Amino acid sequence: MATERVTERSDGLTHERVVERDAGGTTYVDKGGSGIGGIIVGIAVLAMVAIVAFFLLQANRNDAIQTEAVTSAASSVAESTATAADSVSGAAERAADAVTVPAPKN
Repeated sequence: MATERVTERSDGLTHERVVERDAGGTTYVDKGGSGIGGIIVGIAVLAMVAIVAFFLLQANRNDAIQTEAVTSAASSVAESTATAADSVSGAAERAADAVTVPAPKN
């Protein structure tokens, strides 16, 4: 009858199981993973989400700044137009006052 010896080791990161059988001199080594790969993938996904969120917030902020700039420029144009209209009106009134109408001849 064959004898079997099982040895298991774990160092916190990896798990190893060795099975030795005397019958044929065959040794099986089963190395299990520690799951650290899953943690690294999780951290990478979290970092990706944070980067995407940062860029989306920056894009939203840039849109707000652009909207404020356009609003300010439109307001400035409206004020300039009102000032120009007042100036033209004042010039027309002064021109009308300066013109002397000759007395009618009878």
